Amino acid sequence: MPALSIFYGLVVYMYFMDNRQHHEPHIHVMCQGQEVVVGIPNGNVLDGEIPAAKMKLLQAWIELHKEELMLDWQLAVTGQQPIKIEPLR
Repeated sequence: MPALSIFYGLVVYMYFMDNRQHHEPHIHVMCQGQEVVVGIPNGNVLDGEIPAAKMKLLQAWIELHKEELMLDWQLAVTGQQPIKIEPLR
């Protein structure tokens, strides 16, 4: 799956049909060889970890783009291509 957004060393992904394990809208984020899974509605960590400073940037980005992320989630769980989202600047 192509990245939704890339900024400050964070690469944000959303996988197709990915609602079985975590049962809530979420994103996967890679950073410095680590992966974290974060819920979209609340920014809570569902699995994994990344450095705290990067996590703060990620949570700010989620808050700014929550509506777009939820729209992308609806596309992804039905097997459609999510739309890229602007990076944090």
